[in-house]
Amino acid sequence: MTDPDGVEPDKTNTPPGGGSPDSSESKVPDPPFGQGQFGAPQQGYAQQGYVPGPGQGYVQPGFAQPGYPVGPPRAAQPDDYLVWAILSTVLCCLPLGVVSIVKSTSVGKLWAMGDYAGAQRASDDAKKFAIWSAVATAVIYVVVIVVYVVFFLVLFETGRRSGTSL
Repeated sequence: MTDPDGVEPDKTNTPPGGGSPDSSESKVPDPPFGQGQFGAPQQGYAQQGYVPGPGQGYVQPGFAQPGYPVGPPRAAQPDDYLVWAILSTVLCCLPLGVVSIVKSTSVGKLWAMGDYAGAQRASDDAKKFAIWSAVATAVIYVVVIVVYVVFFLVLFETGRRSGTSL
């Protein structure tokens, strides 16, 4: 079949069974390079050869799977000083003890996220606030004892001058 100009039409554009390429019966050609149609199940190939173990293999610097740190962990997780934080809160200065508890609970979270420097900083802060809480309580106790001693000395001296004794 030829068109009025005498040229044979291109048979690759006509769908199977004849008809025009724009008809509703046209078949969608498969995508190039052996890709399946959208939504079709994918053909997978098993990985051959070397399979890296945990902490091995190539990781692009600065990028990793979420939840996995980039590279191997540096050392053991720093101490969180949670016991000291709780004791300093209960037995010592409450505000500084609460800050120490908050810092100590963030150590494990930061370490798990791969923020090793932040975990070490939080550990140091937890220790620092627990120590400050204990020191503040010791200073307060010393001041209270000194005030009581001075009060009773003044009271005793006043009673002795007036002729009455305790």
